[in-house]
Amino acid sequence: MIDYQAFINHISQTRLSSWVEPLESQLKQLWPSLNDGNLPRLLAEIDQLPDLKAENIALNDVIDIRGSAGNQINILNQCLENLKPWRKGPFNFFDTYVDSEWRCDLKWQRVCPYISNLTGRHVLDVGSGNGYYGWRMKAAGAATVAGIDPSWLSVVQHLAVNHYIKDPTHCVLPFTLESLTPNLEIFDTVFSMGVLYHRRSPLEHLFELRGALRPGGELVLETIVIEGDAGESLVPIGRYARMNNVWFLPTAATLAQWLEKMGFENIRIADQCVTTDAEQRATTWKPGQSLNDYLDPTDQSKTIEGHPAPIRAILIAEKPINQRLKRYHL
Repeated sequence: MIDYQAFINHISQTRLSSWVEPLESQLKQLWPSLNDGNLPRLLAEIDQLPDLKAENIALNDVIDIRGSAGNQINILNQCLENLKPWRKGPFNFFDTYVDSEWRCDLKWQRVCPYISNLTGRHVLDVGSGNGYYGWRMKAAGAATVAGIDPSWLSVVQHLAVNHYIKDPTHCVLPFTLESLTPNLEIFDTVFSMGVLYHRRSPLEHLFELRGALRPGGELVLETIVIEGDAGESLVPIGRYARMNNVWFLPTAATLAQWLEKMGFENIRIADQCVTTDAEQRATTWKPGQSLNDYLDPTDQSKTIEGHPAPIRAILIAEKPINQRLKRYHL
C-alpha cells in the first residue's frame, strides 16, 4: 500500500477538493484487488533507500538532487539499479546520474514555449511515467501536478525521487485516464503526451481529456503522427516500431479535426519533428533495444515493419466556456 494522504491533504485545501472523496474511494478499492507480484519487490527498494538530506534541488533539464551520500552511495546506487528500466528522465541522485532512455528535457523544450503560464495552475499529467515532466511543471509554477500512469514501476520510481524532494503537491497515481473519475472538470491544464496512439478509440480519449478540464482549461496533446493532409490516418496492421499496441496515427491536420469534433477550440499545431536517437536511445539505465532497433537499418525514414518512422506533433487546444459539443448541419 502506498500512502497518498499528504497529496490528498493538499488537494483538499484547493479547488480540487471535490476530487478528494472519489479519489479516496478509488484508492480504497484498489489495494484489496491488487494482484501484482512485482509491487512488493519494488516497494522494498523504497524502504531500502538511504535517509539522505537533499541540500540542493534543481528541477531543470536534469532533475538534480544534490547533497552528500557518503558511505551510503553504494546502497543508493543498488536501489536505483533495482528500479530499472528508467525510461523517462534524466535524474541525478547525489551524483548518481540516471541516464534514461528518453531525453525528456528535449521534448519539454519543444512544449514549454507554447503552453499557458503554469503559475498557480492545477495540472493533470496523463501517462506521466515516473513524473519527470511533472517536476518540470512544478518548476514552471504549477500548484498541483497529478500524474496518472498504470505502470507500477513508474509509480515507484516517482516515490524514489520524491523520497528526497518531499513535495506533497506532486504525485503519480496508479490509474489510467479511463479509470479516473469521469467529468471532474477541475484541472486548469491537462497534458497527454505519448498516449493517444496507444488508445483503441482516440476520440474517446480526447473526450475523456476534455472531461477532466475545467471550462476554459488548456489541453497539451503530444503524439506520433504521419505526414499528409487533413482526413488521412494510418492504422498499422501488426506492429509499429515493434510496438503491438499502436492503433491510430493521424496527420497533424487530422488530429486538429478530431479535436474540433470533440468540442475543443483555438486549436494550434505547435510543433512537429522527427524522433531521433538524440532523444531516444538505449543506455545503461535502460539496456536492450531502443529507437535505432525499431527503424529500418537501410532507410531511417521507415520503421522495421515498413511504416513511416515516428514523427511527433504537439497540439494545443482549449475547452470552451460554453461546453456544448458543436452541432454540424448538412
